[in-house]
This record gives sequence, structure tokens and C-alpha cells, in this order.
Amino acid sequence: MEIIDLSHFIAESMPVYPGTEPPRIVDACTVAKNGFAEKLLSLYSHTGTHIDAPGHILAGAATLDKLAVGCFLGPGCVLNISGVKGTDIEISDLEKEEERIAKAEFVLLHSGWAKHWGGARYFAAYPVLTATAAHWLVGFNLKGVGVDLISVDRMDSTALTVHKVFFAKNMVIIENLANLDGLFGREFIFSCLPLKIQEADGSPVRAVAILDSMK
Repeated sequence: MEIIDLSHFIAESMPVYPGTEPPRIVDACTVAKNGFAEKLLSLYSHTGTHIDAPGHILAGAATLDKLAVGCFLGPGCVLNISGVKGTDIEISDLEKEEERIAKAEFVLLHSGWAKHWGGARYFAAYPVLTATAAHWLVGFNLKGVGVDLISVDRMDSTALTVHKVFFAKNMVIIENLANLDGLFGREFIFSCLPLKIQEADGSPVRAVAILDSMK
């Protein structure tokens, strides 16, 4: 079995969505002072590599605790959209992988933007799905869509159209993924298990790809 980590580290110096406070990580107890180590964590539910629940945007929609645990793992496929010209991801950029998408429960989009993590470029001019392409994807039997981007919508979007297309189908969204380039053309199980938080609109996750090393 091979496991590939698809997550960014959580640290006080990490990039966060503009307007969001960075996490605070305090050594509340130390071995030297208390005989044991324990950290006090203060962070937003959409910090770092994280999962969005439908209730993040849609009033009355499911929060993470209302979704069965099986909604957070299943067969995945990575689509390489790093060659997309401009900032729109169209159906034509995806349909060549239609057969692989049909076999998956999670589609993960590799834009290559993870290389900009930690810099201002990460928040600017990244490619996003058009509403038409998002509607095309929900025609498959998917549990969720993941991206190596700060958001599935543009930074200046107030309508959050792509979020709403997926959430209307009770799908989850995983943002700020990393290391997707190691999964091109490979079969794997994707896992994005969230913390079990009551009424969670989102949660940081340790997203991983689990591969059968015999294949």
C-alpha cells in the first residue's frame, strides 16, 4: 500500500483566505513546565486543506456531521487542467477524461497552483470551472470535487456559483490540496475525513490518496 499526502501544513505563518484570521497555535503546556505537552489551537473551520459542507453556503443544507462517514472517502481521479488557457475551465477541458470520471466518486483538479502556496500569486488569476462545466460534473455519480486552489470560485465572486452547483447535489468540496501531480493516470482511494464537529460548515482535513502498490 502507498499513501500520498495531499495536505498542506497548518502553521501560524500559513496563507489564509483574505479577511480570515490566521491560526493561533500556543504551547499551553510544556514537558519542562507541566510534565506533558499540549497545544491550544484557534483556527477557522476553512483553514488550510479543508472540506466544505453544503451548509457552508446553502441555508438549511447538510453540515458535515449530518453526512455519513462514507461521504468522505471513495475512488478518486486527478484531472490535469494545468494547460488550460485563460482562467475558465470548460467542459472541453474535462470530457476527454469522461471514462475515468464515470468510475470515480471524487474528481480532483490539478491546476498546478499549489506551487504558489505561501505567495501572493496563489490568490490571483487561478482557473475555475465555468457554471456549465460544474453542471456537467454533477451529472456523474460524485461525492465531491477537490482543487489545489484557495476556492472553486473566483476571489471576487459574491454569487459563489460553483459552490452552489455542487452543494445543490449534496456534494462536498475540498480546497487547498497539494501533491496532485503524483496521481496522474493512477487509481486510488481518496480520503478527506473531517473532524467530527457538531454542525460543522467545514473542517481542516488530512487529505490522502491510498494506492494499491501491487497495481
